[in-house]
Amino acid sequence: MNNTLKSIATNYGLYLGALLALFTVVSYAVNLELLTNMWYAIVILIVIITLGILSVVKVKQAQNGYASFKEAFTSYFITILLGLVISTLVSYLLFNFIDTDAATVLKEKTIEKTVQMMENFHAPSEGIAEAVEKIESQDQFAIGNILKGLAGYLVFFSIIGLIVAAVMKKNNPDTE
Repeated sequence: MNNTLKSIATNYGLYLGALLALFTVVSYAVNLELLTNMWYAIVILIVIITLGILSVVKVKQAQNGYASFKEAFTSYFITILLGLVISTLVSYLLFNFIDTDAATVLKEKTIEKTVQMMENFHAPSEGIAEAVEKIESQDQFAIGNILKGLAGYLVFFSIIGLIVAAVMKKNNPDTE
């Protein structure tokens, strides 16, 4: 793996991490309920995928328009990995050390949103009670849960990264 690819992917990963951390801190400062909003999650999803794709585009540009599948995926993955790790670290510090009361409020808001969504889908009351009990019994900001969440996000975004790499790859005919 060449240094250009690593450098570009690392830079975009740092940009992504800073942006996600900024979103988290601003949402925390403005309105904690934003962190449980579906539209907020969709915007975050789009930002993550967009910066991953931009990383691949920049790697291709740096290599005269060529990037193998491996190079494209590696660029995307490094960007996403760095961004998510930085964002996860900021959330962990914010809700475990800086303001633990906010974690409690966020859990309550999550329960409210879950109940509302399940009621909209006409879920049985036993199912709703079970979901609420499960949320209440978990510490969503415990290190184990945060790491599980990070792993899940990495798997999800890696699948998207495989698709992006397949679409964006362009092998250099001179090196084949």
